[in-house]
Parts: sequence; structure tokens; C-alpha cells
Amino acid sequence: MALLPTFTISTDPARLDVAAVHRYLSAESYWARHIPYDTVARALANSLCFGAYAPDGRLAGFARVVTDRATFAWLCDVFVLPEFRGRGLSKQLVSTMLAHPDLQNLRRHLLATLDAHGLYRQQGYTPLKNTERWLEIAHPNPYPAP
Repeated sequence: MALLPTFTISTDPARLDVAAVHRYLSAESYWARHIPYDTVARALANSLCFGAYAPDGRLAGFARVVTDRATFAWLCDVFVLPEFRGRGLSKQLVSTMLAHPDLQNLRRHLLATLDAHGLYRQQGYTPLKNTERWLEIAHPNPYPAP
């Protein structure tokens, strides 16, 4: 899958740099700060992952989808590393994910974001309708600082 002239997006699990994903999520993200490496590795192994790669093969961005590949998909852990921002990688990650053959004709795609509503609205996401139907069990800080 091509991305701009010099970047590629791949769902090949063998290509994914789990350590780089863990470094970002555990140290830089607001949603998974201090997440253990083993938790990230298990999450990636059980999800459909999209890596955006620089020409030298380094991970430049990432998106993960939790899905049954039949009715439901939850987009999460989307990020672009700081040195690669401003090049449209996040838009390309999301549009590539939405075009993936295993994620077509699903009943629902969900995500949660604190600050990227504009990005996701450009891709067709809208606020939840009938929010009274949705329930959750939330753990606001499941990964305390070591």
C-alpha cells in the first residue's frame, strides 16, 4: 500500500516494531501512559494493526483496530511520531484502515479521542447517536506509574 511518495502502510505483523509502539504508548500517549510492554504485545497480536513506515523502514505512525472482521471495529492507538507529523500520515492511516477489505460492511466503527475530532470527522466519523444505549466499565488509570 503506497503512502505519499516515500512512506508505506502495511498490516504485516512481522514488520511491526512492537518496541517502538510500546515506547510511544507508554511514554507519550495520554490514553496508555505506563502501559506494560506485555500488554501492548498482546494487544497487537490480537488486533489488525497498520504501520506507517519511513523510507528507511522505521515506524513513522501506527493505528490499531480491534475487530471481529464481520460486524464491529474499534479504532484505537492512532499516532504519528513527532518527526513525521504534518505530512498527512494520520489521514492516510485512517483512510487505509477504512478501505481494508476485512473492515467493509461492518455494522459499526467506533473510536474515542480527546483532541483529534477534526481528523476523524473528515473520514466520516460522527458523534454517537442514542448515547443512552451505551454503557461502559471504565478504569481511568489502569497503568499506574512504576
